[in-house]
Amino acid sequence: MSAIADVARLAGVAKATASRALSGRGYVSEETRLKVVAAAREIGYVASPNAASLVTGRTKSIGVIIPFISRWFFSEVLESMEEALLAEGYDMTLYNLPAASPERDSVFEYFLARKRFDGVISVGVALSEGEVDHLHRLGRPLVGIGGPIRGVPTIAIDDVAAARLATEHLLSLGHRDILHIGGNQADEMDFKVHSQRLTGFYAAMHDAGCRTDGAFYPCEFTMPGGYRVGLSVFADPRTRPTAIFAASDEIAIGLIVAARELGIQVPADLSVIGIDGHPYADMFRLTTLEQHPRRQGRLAVATLLAELASPAIREESDHLTVLPTNLVFRSSTSGPRSPLGG
Repeated sequence: MSAIADVARLAGVAKATASRALSGRGYVSEETRLKVVAAAREIGYVASPNAASLVTGRTKSIGVIIPFISRWFFSEVLESMEEALLAEGYDMTLYNLPAASPERDSVFEYFLARKRFDGVISVGVALSEGEVDHLHRLGRPLVGIGGPIRGVPTIAIDDVAAARLATEHLLSLGHRDILHIGGNQADEMDFKVHSQRLTGFYAAMHDAGCRTDGAFYPCEFTMPGGYRVGLSVFADPRTRPTAIFAASDEIAIGLIVAARELGIQVPADLSVIGIDGHPYADMFRLTTLEQHPRRQGRLAVATLLAELASPAIREESDHLTVLPTNLVFRSSTSGPRSPLGG
């Protein structure tokens, strides 16, 4: 295996100069740096991360805790974070965090504590008070995505406001018979995403003077979940709504598929709006509120690296950055069909 001395010899510089050129710590001219990098590439030299860690005190590794990997929002956040970290020379270790259990405890008590990370990013995980205390005791920067965490900079959208805006879009088109199909309140996501979106729906409906009795149906946050509930809700034309606010684009797409199967025209017979900005939304011409998970992932990485570059003393209060959503109006929503003879 090639050593730093071999790189220095080939580049015609001192070993210390070669080390500075490859580590980025300390001044070397651009001409010298390019010579050293070319020499290292020529002989296949790769700096030892352990040796670099001894010099810099950094491992160039970030720990990420997340409740789901396969769901669209989380996979988009992960991919964007990995891209941003790799661009800055960092790698990422992922922990798929289960619900409260000995396995979850081991992530905090063993893996995050004993493995050397420069920082930790928590994605969509409402940490317990004990878990927050544990991470703070590690003395490493922590950034969250999804909702407030005590004493931690976090990034999220306003789920109540997003749900309210989606419902108000349907109301503005003239709909009054509107259903919300969203997450089961008994199977709540962290940061109460299900109940917050339901709260936003109810608030918009109440302000418009519309009924809400029987206006909510629980559903899995998946396309098959939306499809199954859609077949059930749309089966009886006497109780069929004119519009639906779906708590996610995947639910909304499942509803559209179910409607098509039953001969219901979208949007002539039924308007559907979702939340997310899923890549399939355009194909299904779905009106949606985009929440830009990739932007959230990139901002989390930028926030963490800024903390590493210039550590800040934070108080115990929340440090929540609320990112805006934007309405993308497509052809899945329109005004309700006029009654015959109206």
